[in-house]
Amino acid sequence: MAVTVTINGETRHLGDSVSVAALLTGMGLDPKKIAVERNHEIVPRSQYDATAVGEGDKLEIVQFIGGGNAVEPALPVDKPLVIAGKTFRSRLIVGTGKYKTYAQNAAALEASGAEMVTVAVRRVNLTDPSQERLVDFIDPKKYTYLPNTAGCFTGEDAVRTLRLAREAGGWTLVKLEVLGDKKTLYPNMIETLHATELLLKEGFQVMVYCSDDPLMAKRLEEIGACAIMPLAAPIGSGLGVQNPVGIRMIVEEAKVPVIVDAGVGTASDATVAMELGCDAVLMNTAIAEARDPIMMARAMKHAIEAGRLAYLAGRMAKKRYADPSSPLAGLI
Repeated sequence: MAVTVTINGETRHLGDSVSVAALLTGMGLDPKKIAVERNHEIVPRSQYDATAVGEGDKLEIVQFIGGGNAVEPALPVDKPLVIAGKTFRSRLIVGTGKYKTYAQNAAALEASGAEMVTVAVRRVNLTDPSQERLVDFIDPKKYTYLPNTAGCFTGEDAVRTLRLAREAGGWTLVKLEVLGDKKTLYPNMIETLHATELLLKEGFQVMVYCSDDPLMAKRLEEIGACAIMPLAAPIGSGLGVQNPVGIRMIVEEAKVPVIVDAGVGTASDATVAMELGCDAVLMNTAIAEARDPIMMARAMKHAIEAGRLAYLAGRMAKKRYADPSSPLAGLI
């Protein structure tokens, strides 16, 4: 009588009930080189002849293999930078601190080609209400203002700051950073997660400065952050990407934009971040404290573009020894 069994997840129809030994022989398998599990119980090799395979049985037949098959990675697909539903042409975001003047800041911003700028929220100088203001030099109608919480060391202060920012300019797209200590300016991730949840409940769209920990980054995405912003190195250090492995892992898992934030010092650092697959780079000190901020802003623009192209093209494999570019065959 015909029986139906499941072998390695596939349904098979046998002409009649057979022994494990007969089944293996019929499939061209050497019983000495495999192991068999029947209905979640191991079948000893000595019992192959005596063990019948009947209706509804589930078998797993396994063997040793040498690891796994090599898979050629697919080239990445170029996608536009979309943050909170808005598309940006430039993948460079710049800050507005540390410049000698607002005029210099505006000139560097224009040279960079960036469309988004971070802005801090500070008390109005009541003793000199006529002093220059950022909005007089950088038009919020032309550029996307990104209010941030620079200098906040508690989630409560960060949330208060962004509530004021929304009241002042109507902005709901914000950058959250909650710092852990004054020496490293590393993010306090416990406070950051809590503040992110509060802001999301209040209708903010939150881009979050975070550690380069892939698990923390994933958690931020899961609770609703619209962009993940891992540090490359301590804020203002100019040390460049210190943990490329962590950044790459964050990029591979994220379904929202990954933007390297903090630690970029020069154009090559920005290129490295983009070659890792980051969607954008945010920087301030690297431009503002360059000897020529406007020229550096221009360099950063090209570095971001070059890094993105290199990432999309796929770099050559690294080799331990020389590999001649010209063929040796036919050499005189």
